[in-house]
Amino acid sequence: MSFEIPDDCRFLDSHEWARRENGYVRVGVSDFAQDELGDVVFVELPAEGGAVTSEDDFGVIESIKAVSDLYAPVSGTVVAVNDDLVDAPELVNEDPYGDGWMLEIDPEEESELDDLLSPEAYDNQIA
Repeated sequence: MSFEIPDDCRFLDSHEWARRENGYVRVGVSDFAQDELGDVVFVELPAEGGAVTSEDDFGVIESIKAVSDLYAPVSGTVVAVNDDLVDAPELVNEDPYGDGWMLEIDPEEESELDDLLSPEAYDNQIA
């Protein structure tokens, strides 16, 4: 099976993606992760204005199969959360890199993105 892995994203081992957008870092879970989880039924995200720390958990994703922690790819301040996921968590399954995004972070050190897996390395990891 082939999974979508956008060239403009970086990845954590735990299957979160990160993408630079308008000076912020947008975060979600990968196509592979949403497929493994199955139907997503609930997403718990932090409040805007809160701080997140690289590789620490920031929320929870719940599916019909499992409950999993979500991990921050970079440290910084949460500047936006995707409120659409409250009423429509299935967006994570339908469009993990688009409408299914989870939060945006104003990064303390944008260079932290360089420490994450490249699309090629992530593809090798899930192969």
